[in-house]
Amino acid sequence: MGDQTRVDEFTEYATARQNHLLRTAYLLCGDWHGAQDLTQTALLNLCKAWNRASRADSVDAYAHKTLINAYIRGQRKLRRERELRVEALSGTERLNSATHDPDRPETRLALLSALDRLPARARAVVVLRFWEDLSVEATAAALDCSTGNVKSQSSRALAKLRVLLGEEFSAYGPRSGAEGTALK
Repeated sequence: MGDQTRVDEFTEYATARQNHLLRTAYLLCGDWHGAQDLTQTALLNLCKAWNRASRADSVDAYAHKTLINAYIRGQRKLRRERELRVEALSGTERLNSATHDPDRPETRLALLSALDRLPARARAVVVLRFWEDLSVEATAAALDCSTGNVKSQSSRALAKLRVLLGEEFSAYGPRSGAEGTALK
């Protein structure tokens, strides 16, 4: 296969999936400008590895993994800045029962703020499992970890979200199976 053919294949894939990756990146980093940078970084890395990616069982899974890896690498570099930002957000009020409507902007902002306070890996698990609706196995493959790790990370992350948002907020979805419905 010629170089131009590979470039054309990648361009076609990137054009078709860029918006989906951008939405996922936004959920990971909580900022549109950061999401655009993260998406560009992931697409650049995907382009560099296109020979492998195009032969993978699922190019979308490979792209998710590339995006997640770029996100986690970036978070490691920004850890200190992130800790300062979390300290500044510590005064965020928990949701009260009157603001539980998922269509209200306050609810979405509270969810994004709470999601922002999760560690990078936990946030990645929550986004992939409950926003992208990936299976435990697909999430484990994207994060290059075991299914048990995904389950324990999910459990801890959801527990932390309940603390951050208030126990009343968990009434949106049953605890078994559909915990993430309030995140959508």
